[in-house]
Amino acid sequence: MFPCRLFLVVLSMLAVLASPAEAMTPLEEISAQAPAALAILDGWQSQEPERAERAVHLVLWTPSDREPAPRYRERLSAIFEEARAFYAREMERNGFGPRTIRLVKEADGLCRIHLVRGAEPYASYAVESGSTIRSECLPVLRAAGLDPEKETIVIFCNLSNWDPEKRTMSQNSPYYASGTNRSGTAWQVDSPLLDLALLESREPMLQDRQYGRISPGRYNSIFIGGVIHELGHALGLPHHRERPDQKALWGTALMGSGNRTFGEDRRGEGGGTFLTLAEALRLASHPIFCGSVKGFELKANARLMDVKLEAHGKTFTFSGRVIADPPPYAIIGYTDPAGGSNYDATTATAVPDRDGKFMLECTALKPGSGAVLHVIVAQANGAMSSFASFDREPQYPYFVQSDGTVDLSASVAKERLAVLIGAVNAKRSKDAARELRTLEQAGSDPSLLEAARTLAGTLDARSGAAPAEAEGKTCALADAGTAEASVGYGRPVSNRLPGAEPLLVAGGRLFARGLYAHAPARHVWSLGGKWERLTGISALAEGHDGSVIMSIVADGGELWHSARLREGETAQFDLPVKGVKNLELIVSDAGDGRGSDWGLWLEPTLQR
Repeated sequence: MFPCRLFLVVLSMLAVLASPAEAMTPLEEISAQAPAALAILDGWQSQEPERAERAVHLVLWTPSDREPAPRYRERLSAIFEEARAFYAREMERNGFGPRTIRLVKEADGLCRIHLVRGAEPYASYAVESGSTIRSECLPVLRAAGLDPEKETIVIFCNLSNWDPEKRTMSQNSPYYASGTNRSGTAWQVDSPLLDLALLESREPMLQDRQYGRISPGRYNSIFIGGVIHELGHALGLPHHRERPDQKALWGTALMGSGNRTFGEDRRGEGGGTFLTLAEALRLASHPIFCGSVKGFELKANARLMDVKLEAHGKTFTFSGRVIADPPPYAIIGYTDPAGGSNYDATTATAVPDRDGKFMLECTALKPGSGAVLHVIVAQANGAMSSFASFDREPQYPYFVQSDGTVDLSASVAKERLAVLIGAVNAKRSKDAARELRTLEQAGSDPSLLEAARTLAGTLDARSGAAPAEAEGKTCALADAGTAEASVGYGRPVSNRLPGAEPLLVAGGRLFARGLYAHAPARHVWSLGGKWERLTGISALAEGHDGSVIMSIVADGGELWHSARLREGETAQFDLPVKGVKNLELIVSDAGDGRGSDWGLWLEPTLQR
C-alpha cells in the first residue's frame, strides 16, 4: 500500500460500497475509479519495473499488379498521428493522463510503413483474404527485426477502387481485427480518398458501393474512424455501445458505432466519438500505452469468489471478491442483450478494494430482452480474465421484463442449485432429495423450487402416458410418452440438458420443463385428436453459439416454424391443434451445420 495514495483507495472503497440508489454519474465514475485503478496499476509496475517502448507497426500491402495509392506515407502518417492524438485526449479525459500509442518514425518525421507486395494480382484477393495477406507480410516484418507474434500490426490493403471521373468508390478488402495485450493484427483498406485533410469536406459528393451517396468528410469519418476502431480491436477491445448518460456527454463509443461518427463534430453533424471508461481501463495496462512489460508472459488467472447478483427494480448489481496475481485493478461488466452481436452491450465498471471486494451496478438495460452479463477482470500486467462462457467460467444470464424490471432467476439458480446439480450429475438420489428438502425449508423462490424439483425428478423419471391417453385439462409434453424421439447429439432427455450444466436456460430465463432437441431432432406424439391448443417457447440453449430453425407439424402438414434462432433469442407459439392425431416437433440446423445447435422446446403444453 502506498500511504500517499490512501485517499484514492478510500474513494475506491466508497465506490464499491455505494448504494444502488446512489448511482454515480459518468464523471463521478471517472473521478472515483481512475485514480484508484492507477494506484494499483502504477504501484505494481513501479516495483522492480521492466520498461519497454512497444509500438504500433504499420504495413502497406499491395497486390502484384498494383502500385500503392499516391502519397500513402504522408496520408497514413497523418491519420495515425490523429489516432495517437485521439487516444491521448480520451485517456486523459478518463483520468489516465495522455497515455497513447507509440509510432515508429523515419528520419523525415513520417511513420515507418513497411511496404509489402503480394504474390498474386488483385483478382486473387478478397475480403476473406486476411490470413493470406498477413502471411505475405510476415517475412518483411521479420526481416525488419520484428516478431509478429509479439507486436501490434496494422495492415493497409491496397484493395479499393476509385474512379475520379465518376466519383465512385468500392472496397474489396479485409476489414477486421483482433488482439490482446500480447499481440494483435488489424486489416484496413487504403485509398486515394483516405485523407485526414478531407475530414471536414462536404463537397463534391461521391458514390460509395457500401455507404451510398456521401461527402468526402463522411467517407473519412467512416474509414479514419474505422482505422481507430479496428486498432482498438487489435489492442484487445471488444465491441460495446455507450450508455445514454455517456452519450449525452460525449457522443458515440468508439467500440460501438463510433467508427462511423469520428470527426462528424468537426462538420457540425453530430457528437463525435469517445472512449468509454471501460475502454480506457483496459488500455491503461496495455504495454503500448503504459510502457511496462512486467509480467508480460503471465497469463490471466483471476478468480471470482462470493459472487452475488441482486435485482433493484430496473437495475441489478453484481458483487463479489476477486483474487489474482498480478493484482486486479478493474472489473468490467458487459450487459449484452440477445441479438445485435455484442455491438449493443453497455458497460459497468468497478475497482476492487484492498480485500478484492467490488460491486458492478448494471444499468441501461434493454426491456423485453434476454441478456448475458460478461465479466472481465483486468490485471496489472495487461492480462484480461474473461468470465463469459460455459467453456471457461460461468456466464450470468438474466431477463428484462417489458416494464424494465430485471429477472435474475437463471443466474441465481446456477449458484443456489449448485449442490443439487452436483448430486443429479453424480446420480446420487439420496443427496439430491436431501438438498431439495434444504431448499424447501429455506423458503426458496417458487420458480426456483419448481426447477429444483423437476431436475431432481430426472433421476428416476419414467415416461408418462401418451397425450392420446392422458387425462386432465393440460399435458406437459416433456413428461408425456413419445411415439418417436431422436436428437443429433447424445440421446433424448427431458427436463434437463445433457452434461454438467443441466439447467434449462434460454433467452436469459430459467425454465423448469422442456425437451433437449439438438439438431437434427424429431419428437413425435400421438394426440388422438383430443386436444385444443399447444403452447410453449422454442430457443437455443444459453451458452451455445449455433443456430436452429424449429417447426411444428400436425398430421403431416407444417403448422408453424420459427425464424432462425441464435443464442439469447426465443420464439413463442400458441397454436390450435383441434382434431390433430399426430404431432411432430422438429429442429433443423438452419443451413450452417449442426455444431452447437442445442435446440430447446420449453414448457410445451397441450390444453383442452
